[in-house]
Amino acid sequence: MTKKTIYLDHAATTPVDPQVVAAMLPYFSDIYGNASGIHKQARQSAGAISTSRQTVADILGCSPQEIIFTACGTESDNIAIRGVAWARRQAGQGHHLITSSIEHHAVGCTINQLCDKFGFEQTVVPVDKHGQVNPADIKAAIRPETSLISIMYANNEVGAVQPIAEIGEIAREHDIPFHTDAVQAAAYEPLSVNALNVDLLAISGHKIYAPKGIGILYVRQGTPLLAPYTGGSHEQKRRPGTENVPYIVAIAKSLELIDSHRNDERARLIQLRDWLIKGVLEAIPGSGLSGHPTERLPNSASFVFEGCEADGLLMHLDMLGIQAASGSSCTTGMPEPSHVLMAMGYPHELSLSALRLTLGQQTVATDIDDVLANLPQVVEKVRTLARY
Repeated sequence: MTKKTIYLDHAATTPVDPQVVAAMLPYFSDIYGNASGIHKQARQSAGAISTSRQTVADILGCSPQEIIFTACGTESDNIAIRGVAWARRQAGQGHHLITSSIEHHAVGCTINQLCDKFGFEQTVVPVDKHGQVNPADIKAAIRPETSLISIMYANNEVGAVQPIAEIGEIAREHDIPFHTDAVQAAAYEPLSVNALNVDLLAISGHKIYAPKGIGILYVRQGTPLLAPYTGGSHEQKRRPGTENVPYIVAIAKSLELIDSHRNDERARLIQLRDWLIKGVLEAIPGSGLSGHPTERLPNSASFVFEGCEADGLLMHLDMLGIQAASGSSCTTGMPEPSHVLMAMGYPHELSLSALRLTLGQQTVATDIDDVLANLPQVVEKVRTLARY
């Protein structure tokens, strides 16, 4: 047994940073006014939202008016995709959407529904064996009626980072709005929306050491967006509903903390990640790294193992105090192969063996030692059981 619990599932969710907790606490009981009012309590809440919006805008390099606070990354993706698709079609600017074969379900299922229920069409571009989109495929997929391109910044299962800036240049050349799901990338990758050439960008609080239940959507000024919700003037009428002031303060504080030590944390995690990858591949026969060997998130190590099923690996690791995941946290536990690995060309059986180990701020070198000491025996045990 390991001496402590080792949490290696930061792609699924992160613990809330104590500094974030401290920043948000006053807005539960001391400053609790509805930000839409005019009295002092309301003005204090409105001021906190305004300050938070400015903080986020400074980090993304945009105007505060381009920041919308939402409930999560999934909602941000939904508002962006539906809003632009509906607005562009209403304006006679097309009904064709371009996306990739490895998107999170927040994007993929949203686009599928637009096609199945609302008469849109889509082109799903492939990825290579490393899980990366070729910008040339995006360019080739563009039609006169293309109204939106949506490609994730970094994949949630295998950590592959996409050539977002290059894809954004192509979108801009053709005057097509470009949306990226940056949920996994926000804690580790640069977020300048101008450098990335994006028009819409989604962030989720609980992936960046803020609470669950808060998200961010950046919408470039001038981007057409028909709000899918109605009922109030909050968030520029794009996401109506009384603002969650404590959580808005929390996500802004979290993003500020991350941005202040982004480069140092990246370097630290890359060193641990590469050590973990090297150790697993050397110690376990029949193992393979999934995703790009270098152009991947600094905290992401993902593997496949011949002759194993992921559920068995996860169960035995959990009994040892090592908490991990198989593929997306939204699909773990389902006896279906990873759609990401299948899109990358992995055979069905091998896709069922996916193991995702994602590091975080509390991950230290001894955690990697413990994983490398235990994982080979776990894999062998699961393989032995599978033969009976």
